[in-house]
This record gives sequence, structure tokens and C-alpha cells, in this order.
Amino acid sequence: MKNIFKIIHISKPLHRLITLIALLIVFSSLLELVSPILSKYIVDEIVLKVQNKGGNLQRLILLISLAFSANLIGLIGNTTSERLGDHFAGRIRQFLTEKFYHKVLTLPQSYFDSEISGKIVNQLNRGIFSIQQFLNSATNFILPTILQSIFTITVLMFYSLPIAIFTLALFPVYIGLSYYSSIKWGQEEVKKNAIEDASRGRIQEVISNMPLVKSFNNQHNELKIISDNLSNINKIYAVQSRTFHIFEFIRGLGLIIVLLLVNIFVFYDTYIGILSIGEMVLIIQLVNQARRPLFAMSFILTNIQNAESGSKEFIQILEIPSKEYFEERKNPLIKNPKIEFKNVSFKYITSKRVLDDVSLKLSYGEKIALVGHSGAGKTTIINLILKFYEPTKGNIYLNGKSYKKLSHSYIRDNISLVFQENELFSSTIKENVSYGTDADEDQIIQALKLANAYDFVNQLPKGMDSHIGERGVRLSGGQKQRIQIARAILKNAPILILDEATSSLDAKSEKEVQEALNHLMKNKLVVIIAHRFSTIQNVDKIIVIENGAISDSGSPRELAGRPGIYSDLLAYQLEGNKKLLEKFEIY
Repeated sequence: MKNIFKIIHISKPLHRLITLIALLIVFSSLLELVSPILSKYIVDEIVLKVQNKGGNLQRLILLISLAFSANLIGLIGNTTSERLGDHFAGRIRQFLTEKFYHKVLTLPQSYFDSEISGKIVNQLNRGIFSIQQFLNSATNFILPTILQSIFTITVLMFYSLPIAIFTLALFPVYIGLSYYSSIKWGQEEVKKNAIEDASRGRIQEVISNMPLVKSFNNQHNELKIISDNLSNINKIYAVQSRTFHIFEFIRGLGLIIVLLLVNIFVFYDTYIGILSIGEMVLIIQLVNQARRPLFAMSFILTNIQNAESGSKEFIQILEIPSKEYFEERKNPLIKNPKIEFKNVSFKYITSKRVLDDVSLKLSYGEKIALVGHSGAGKTTIINLILKFYEPTKGNIYLNGKSYKKLSHSYIRDNISLVFQENELFSSTIKENVSYGTDADEDQIIQALKLANAYDFVNQLPKGMDSHIGERGVRLSGGQKQRIQIARAILKNAPILILDEATSSLDAKSEKEVQEALNHLMKNKLVVIIAHRFSTIQNVDKIIVIENGAISDSGSPRELAGRPGIYSDLLAYQLEGNKKLLEKFEIY
């Protein structure tokens, strides 16, 4: 129950609603006993009349009226508590979803480096569903059932202690068997959840990479992976089902035996005159009422165990320490930004040191290119500038202020980024361009024009209101990049980062994107990662990264004229171009 108690604890805004529901349930559960107790007096009144020992018709009518009133009030109480229970279930779903999503938005980037997005979403859905289902059944069923059991046994003890003891003895036996059965169920449920998370994650990856799957004709293997996983889930479920039904039989057998003994006591005591006919009717009704909680006990414990296992990963994610805190207000843009790395070293959790004692200065108005072989540490420098990660050693400064003292939102509000990958949403062009801003339509149009994107956007069926599909699948590579550039133009931050912005484009698209970038780079501190030298031929300074350290720096002309990685990379590219021209005899 620890996960359930944690959920209830963190749901403080809903505690008043929970208290109201609990009071209604207690009231309704007490009213459940009124009708059986009144039935005793009704039967006794009838027996007195039959035996010619008295009886009072007015009292009989009064008792029947009271029983009807108690049932009516109980029905109103039950209906109200169940309606409030449903309302509570909806509120708790919203509350926990917002809580989870808020937590995900504040987790460090390192968490997402090791998790599959489909798995995270599945854990959210399962956690919310299992918790909501449990709390809904708790307010509408579990809590009333438990209270009825307690009240029923209490009343039974007043009329017949042996029968109350027999009935009470059923509960620990029944609960013990149900608890052990639910534990076994929960252990298998954890295995099922792990397989299901992997399957959902895989399905989402396949959908996102459908062109790759189809181009390799790997649909059969992908289907087999999911089919095998589903077969394993069914095997686990078969074990759960077999165990559950074995224990269900044992529980049922125990109940039949104990109820036989109870009935023998009741009928015998009535036969010899210890109990009246009315008391016999009351006890039989109370024992039948006690059976309902017993029959429900396996359902209750299974429900609890499902909520425990289903919310396990949900709770684990909520307990991960938050590393980032976002603010609703926009931070002021800084003037003449300058970034400085002082003796910065960094390593990822599962890697060797990626950066080793890096010191560099990036100043406003400069266009600086980071060059080096793949894996040299260029992207890591960008990630540190964006404060996606913290240096493991050394420090970074923005206009002389330590990154450690600056919020994530303050830093990122002052940075625009054009990704190598097309980081777009499936919504409209207008929403993608204005993402993170409150720009009006005129500002969006102006940004599209500066990004050389307005003409092709106008040719789309709905113009700026056209949906572009997941990750912009309905646009070409060059079009997607120009939408990203328009977004960066609209943000107009003083620091601009270009992460391989033209690496996957054809010559025509690269030219169009490069023209858009020229508009974007004016009056900014620009940091560029690029392998294509057409992108960096006009930069002010090149910093060469080799094995996590700065091996050289200087202007493109300076580095081209001396031995080193830059001149080698330049030579490889020029040699490739030369061979291509010679092949077509135009060199």
C-alpha cells in the first residue's frame, strides 16, 4: 500500500473532497444496518399477532415506514457518495497527470538520454489508470464494504457472540488467502508491465521510423517482436489466472463450511428458544451482508495490488530529483552577450570524459565555428551552453555571471537554436513558427519572409494554417529547416546556435537556407557546428576540438594554411570535389 499512501499524501488539494466522501460513506454504511435491525422488530410484531399475544398495527406501519425511509436516505447517500467518487476520480486523474507532466518537464536531459519516449508515456497511462481505477472503486465500493463488515460484526456480537466469532473468523482466513493470491498476482504483473513498456516503446519507435522499417523490408521482424512479447504477456497472465482461481476455490470452500456452521447455530438456537424469529431473521440478514465483503475481498486486494504495481514506475519518476524549474514570465534579453568556459571538463553518466579542461571565450558579434571529427565534443559544448547538463569540473559564465547562479529559463530565453534534426510539432506552420512566443500574425509573416519560407508556405492548401505532420513529414528538408529558421528569427535571441543546420540539404536548398541564415545571424553571438565548409567559410573564428580538448583556433584563412585537423578536413572535402569535377570533365 506504500505507493497508494504516497499518492494520497501528494494529493493534498483533494483531501477535503476525500473527507466529505468518507463521511458520506460512513453514514450510508450505518444506514445499511437500519433495515435489517428494523426487520427484526417487524417480524417480532407479526409473530406476536399470529400467536395472539398482542401486536400493534400502528407500530408495525411505523416500523415499515422507518425501514423505507432508511433505505431511501441510504440510497440518496450512496448515490451522492458514488457521484462524488466519480468526480474525485476525474479530479485525481487531472491532478496526477499534471503532476507527472510537470515532473517530466523538470527532469534533467540525462534522464531522457536513457529512456524511450513511448515507455514514459505508457508508464504515465498505466499509472494514472491503475490509481484512478483503485480510488474510484475505493470510494464507490472498497471503503463502504470494509465499513459494512465492521458494523455488521459489531451488531452480530450484540445478538450472538458465537455466531459473531464464527463470522469474524472468516475474515482473517479469507483476507490471508486473498492477500497471498494478490501478492503472487502482483509479482507477475511487474513482469508483464516491463514487457508491455518495451513493446509500447518499440511500437512508437517503429511508427516514428516507418520509412526505415519499410525500406529494409523489416515489417515481419517488427511484427514478430511485438507478437512474441504479447505471447509472453499471455503466458504470464495464464499463471496469474491459474493461481487466482485455485485460491478462489479454497476461499469459496472455506466460506461454505463456515456458513454451514453459522446456520446450524442460528437455527438450533431459534429452535430451542434462545433466539426469537425476528432475531433469527436479523442474524441471517447480517450474515448475508457479511458475505458481500468476503466475496469482494479478493477483488479489493487484487485491485490494491494492481494499483501498487501499476503505479510503481509512476511514483519512481515523481521521486526523481528535479533539476530544472521553469518560469511563466519571460526573462529580459541581455545585451552584448559573452560566454566563457573556464577549465571545463564533462562526462556523461555512462561514458568516459568527453571534454577535458576546455577554456574558451565567445563574444557578441562573432561568428564562431566548432570543427572536429564526430565524437570530438562539439555537441557537448552546445549542450553545456544550453545548460542541458552541468560541467563535472570548471565553470561557465554568461557576461561574467556563473551558470550555477543563473536559471535554466534565463539562459535559454537568450538563446535561439536551429537543430540538425527537424525539431517540429505536427501542428500548423503558424504554431511551429510562433512556438514559445506570443507573436501576432504579422510578425510570423515577417519571420517567414526573412527565412525565405513565405512563398512555399503560401502555396500550401491552408497556408500558415496547414498541418505539417509528425516532425514536419509533409515538408521537404529545406522547407523544414527554413521553418526552424523563421522560429529562431521570431525569437530574436542575442545568442544563436546552429547545429549542423545545412548538413542534410541539397545544393539549392542549402543556398536558400544559407540566405535565410544570413538574416538570422546579424547582430548576434553565433556558434556553429558544421562539417560542410560552405557553412563556415565566412565565420570570424574556428575552434578545433580534438578528443575533448581545443587543439587549435583561428580564422578560416589561418587554419587552412597550417597543418591540423581543419586543414585535413578541408583537404578531404576539396579532394572529393576535385574528383567529382574531373569525373564529369569540368575541372
